[in-house]
Parts: sequence; C-alpha cells; structure tokens
Amino acid sequence: MTELLPLPAGFTTAGIRCGIKSDPQKLDLALFVSDRPCAAAGVFTTNLVCGAPVKVSRDRLPRSTARAVVINSGNSNAATGDHGISDAKRMTTLVAEQIGASSDDVLVASTGVIGRFLPMDVLEAGIPVAAKQLSETSESFLLAAQAMMTTDTFPKQATQSLRIGDKTIRISGACKGAAMIAPNMATMLCVIMTDAGLDQDQAGTMLRQSVRDSFNCISVDGHESTSDTVILLANSASGTVVNTPDECQMFQHALDEVAMKLATDIIRDAEGAHHFVELNVTGCRTREEAFRIAKAVADSPLVKTAICGADPNWGRIVSAAGYAGVPLLESDMTLAVNGFLLYQSGAPVEFDAKQVSTSLRDNRNVTIDLTLTHGLEMVRFWTCDLTKEYVELNADYTT
Repeated sequence: MTELLPLPAGFTTAGIRCGIKSDPQKLDLALFVSDRPCAAAGVFTTNLVCGAPVKVSRDRLPRSTARAVVINSGNSNAATGDHGISDAKRMTTLVAEQIGASSDDVLVASTGVIGRFLPMDVLEAGIPVAAKQLSETSESFLLAAQAMMTTDTFPKQATQSLRIGDKTIRISGACKGAAMIAPNMATMLCVIMTDAGLDQDQAGTMLRQSVRDSFNCISVDGHESTSDTVILLANSASGTVVNTPDECQMFQHALDEVAMKLATDIIRDAEGAHHFVELNVTGCRTREEAFRIAKAVADSPLVKTAICGADPNWGRIVSAAGYAGVPLLESDMTLAVNGFLLYQSGAPVEFDAKQVSTSLRDNRNVTIDLTLTHGLEMVRFWTCDLTKEYVELNADYTT
C-alpha cells in the first residue's frame, strides 16, 4: 500500500484523468498550487531538442511570484514548433484563470511521446475540473503524483520536516521517471514544494546543489530527454525565513534528502530492471573526474548486461573507466563488487566467481566500489541493469 505523505502549508494539489491517455484507468493531468506567491527556481534539460513546456517555464524562472505548476502526461509536447509553444502557454493561462493568477506565474511541464500535438480540447475541459478538485490532503498529493506517470510502475513522492527556531518547515516533492534517463537530467519531471521562506536566488542555488548530487547522478539508458524539469516552489507559509548559514545548511540537507529519495526511486523503477546499482567512485583529483568515470561505467551496455546476467566480468567496469577521458593508469584502480575484491592496484585477484555470481543474482541491490589513488574527491551514482524487458518495452513504445 502506498504511504500517504503530507503537503507543506499553503499548497494544494489535484490529479485527474482528462483523456490524453487512451487507457481509461490512467490519470494524466496534475496541478500543484500555492495559495500565495512563491519564490521559484528550475533546472531543465540541456538537450538542444527540448519540449515547448521547457522553453516556456525556463523563460519564466527564476521568479518571486510563482503560483502553480500544471503537468500533463501521455504527450511531451516536444518537437512541436510554435504550435507547441502556444499550447504550453495556453495551459498556463487556463490554470491562471482558475486560481486568480497571472499566466506568467504558472509553470508547465509535459511528458510522454515526442512529436505529437497536445489534444487541447481535452485540456481545455480538464483543467477547470482539476482546479475544482484541488485539496491540501495527502490523498490529493498522491493523485497528483500518479497523474505525472508514464511507464512508471509506482508514484514517486518524498517529504522531510525540520525545525528552525520554534517553527516546523516541510519539504515535499513528487516526480516521475523510469526510462530515457541520463544526467543533465533524465526523462523526469519533478515538483518540490516547501513552506519555508526563501528568495529566488536562494531557491536557485539550493536546487542546483541538490540536483547535482541526485537527478544528475542517475542513468538508466544514457539517453537525455527533451522534457526534464525540476521546479522548486517556496511560499513562506510556515512563517519562517531561512536566513543564517546554519539554517541554510539544515534546509539544504533536507532538500538533498528529498531529491535523493526521488532520484533513486526512478532507478528502482527503471524500465524492466532487475537490479538497482549504486556506483561509488572515490580517490579522484576532482569531482568532475569522478563523475566522468562513474557515468562511463553506469552507461556501458556491457556493464549493465553483465549485471543482468550475474556475470562478475570486472574487465568491463575497469575498461569503461579507461575511456572516460580521465588520465589514469591501470595500477591506479581497485575494484570491489558487493564487497568482493576483484581487482587491486591494476592486477586481478583470486576470487570465487560462483560466489560473486550468486551474490549478483540473489540481490536486487548491487554495489560497485571503484577506488583510485589520485586524491580525495568522490561521486555516488545510481544505475540499473539492461534487460530483455527494457528492450521489448522500448521497441514497442509507440506501436
């Protein structure tokens, strides 16, 4: 049973079916609304082929007066030209009319098949219905998370609370994503809400920090999406403004926890995946070098298929590190998988291949530790295996 999570003060949400998806059982329209202006910031895909909603929302952020985010699933409104831009803006206008806001204070995101125009007739009819169902309940928050889903098998939500002074602050977020996942960012949409008081510059700085170590450290298939959007809304409804360095540090930690939970849930729900893989690359000169190595290993189809087959073929891992564009020697690397030492200081070590294979086969969670001798920087990265189910699902996605 899905756990019901609370919204921060001053926020309401809704999730309905308006008819974008053909399946009559699936929700496809979500609203996230604040009862007062929010400091808002966003992080978006760096793909030069990006969806119309990304262009619209990116142009409106950062800002100090945001009121809402509207999200549809089932159609990404990407590669749709000026027509798509007009439709994305129309979605924000429809929401603004319902909540008494300026259309520029409404943000928009879409997810689904690329290259198809939105069915605006169903959105014109559906947005007023969703607005009438806005609620501060945990049930409405769950419905909004469900309405964002495409090939996801479960809704993804997270929440954290912290005390600043005599007040409690809450941070709650919802996201979707299961494939077309790669850093910068992934086919994922995310809305994070907080009743803390932040200014738009704080919101942007803190969100970028959280995204760097969460959504930008996951990969399912290495394919960067057209629609990636993470939005942070801070409405000050708790009556507490985050000011001092200690308060900022406390808030950043809680925000990081929310983002990390949402990002790793994407990997746990990766299309067709049998294994959740945590990759720790340590001992590097810079974080960027650690990230390059981690991404090369995580994106390697040969590494991913070996994990799927419970094959302790460690050569695929160290060879992927070797083409990551980081200066290194074989003798700089030591590798362990699920705690089993396989390769040390550039040379293989004796290990029980059957025992390691059994560990990979019998455990959904796999840990890869690649240690270098260059310095103190590290990156933690998450990926999954590559299975027949993934290939079959994506081969038949639109047909």
